[in-house]
Amino acid sequence: MKILCLNGSPQTDGNTADLLNIFKTTAEELGADVSLIHLNKLTYKGCQACMNCKGKTEYCIVQDDLTQVLETAKEADVLVLGSPIYFGEVSAQLKGFIDRTFSFMKPKFAGSRLEPGKTLVMILPQGAEQETNYNDVYPRYAGFFKWFGYQNRYEIRALGAGDPGSAVADETLVERVRNIAREIAA
Repeated sequence: MKILCLNGSPQTDGNTADLLNIFKTTAEELGADVSLIHLNKLTYKGCQACMNCKGKTEYCIVQDDLTQVLETAKEADVLVLGSPIYFGEVSAQLKGFIDRTFSFMKPKFAGSRLEPGKTLVMILPQGAEQETNYNDVYPRYAGFFKWFGYQNRYEIRALGAGDPGSAVADETLVERVRNIAREIAA
């Protein structure tokens, strides 16, 4: 099983990275092949709305550091997207990746270019403690990935995770991350 974890946080040692690392380690213990990429270390553009992927090619023609990440995402059985909630939304780093996945759709939204049966996990730490704050983020993106054929989708929200280390201090949250990783990688 191939798993791609993308850290959309600009921090490589914050709450998002901590939870991604727990997921990664747990899945690796069960034999999964897991890659973790920190998007902030890459140089790339968002979607250029050139529409080449809807006619001339079946892939995004923009050539930058995200080119190989998109190919790896296509091949992965599981895609784990991690991002802190910034201003009520995923980070700009993760949004740039998500926008470029537009190339995964066939012309005129006539289906996905990806193999069906993939799994999506979104790990979303947020400083706000209220569950109702930003509860629209995951459903919006899960809907797009459903179009792509991600049949299994999981949301992991870390509420009140504004301070460094606060997510991993929540034992219930850590166990939830481990359980989802085990369920997927088993």
